[in-house]
Amino acid sequence: MTVSGRIASIVFALLCIPPVAAFDAFQPLPRQPPYPADNLPAKAKIALGKQLFFDRRLSDDRSVSCNSCHDLMSGGDDGRQVSVGVHGRHGQRSTPTLWNAAFYGALYQDGRSPSLEDQVQTHVLDADIMGLKDAAMLEQRIAAIDGYRQQFDQVFGGANAVTSQNIARAIADFERTLITPDSAFDRYLRGKKRALTEQQQRGFATFIETGCAACHFWVNLAGPQPGLQLEMGEGFWELFPNYLGSRYDQQYRLLDDAGRFHVTGVEGHRYMWRVPTLRNIAVTAPYFHNGSVATLDEAVRVMAKTQLNKEVAAADVKDIVAFLQSLGGRFPRIAPPGLPSEAAVE
Repeated sequence: MTVSGRIASIVFALLCIPPVAAFDAFQPLPRQPPYPADNLPAKAKIALGKQLFFDRRLSDDRSVSCNSCHDLMSGGDDGRQVSVGVHGRHGQRSTPTLWNAAFYGALYQDGRSPSLEDQVQTHVLDADIMGLKDAAMLEQRIAAIDGYRQQFDQVFGGANAVTSQNIARAIADFERTLITPDSAFDRYLRGKKRALTEQQQRGFATFIETGCAACHFWVNLAGPQPGLQLEMGEGFWELFPNYLGSRYDQQYRLLDDAGRFHVTGVEGHRYMWRVPTLRNIAVTAPYFHNGSVATLDEAVRVMAKTQLNKEVAAADVKDIVAFLQSLGGRFPRIAPPGLPSEAAVE
């Protein structure tokens, strides 16, 4: 069966089963993410990746680090409608949270990258974000820092280990540690029924009955998990908006960006987007690919109308929002690391 066929069968099954059975489509967030066979975790590599993640020297004008847009002391995003990169340039889309990104099959909202490693390499070369001219410029800049050069040689073995591929491997290894387990919803799924309030339990039931669970299910509430239901590198896509003609199309500029069509050029991919995680959604406003919706309750109303052609009662919106608030996990404490001083290569 093709990837699209497998996804269609999953969605159809979720739409057809009763709400009680649909409960089984949700699983607690694992404490360990899937790792690719060619980039298994190592403590020293993760520490190196953390330094690189916080280092502004990875950008053209030395003003932007990975953490500038994916603020780990916040919700893993920047709270802006669209990202702001080097030289004050504005990106095209809202920054998605990086927390729990290890459970995605494809990265970026249009799924252009099949792995965290690939996402790192493309991001530092993005003209609007970090703006480095090419991989050679990245390698030369990092290799010129003695503290980094020594770490790369130790972590990856041998001399001349500062390559764009190894830089990406280190950062990706660190990014896979960015997991927020033990949300109230996770505890509820493990059998602690009092972990959710009565309103949150009503909201969960309404979430399923309304049809939200057709796309937002499994461990990351973002569809099938890579390595299980999907192959690594495969994304889970949905048309947005699914129902055209609502007042929201123009109000929130939902048709201004063709989504995955820009990646593939396939007409059938126009307005297709990777289904985003709902974990920690209460702290990752604004919402949607263009950051056009400021509040969670409005996002629920927009999604119900554009995706399911439903008008949701105000009380039900409040219940669903209460449920979504239960998806906030436990954020590990992360402090910016010390960075190696710059020194010329002898």
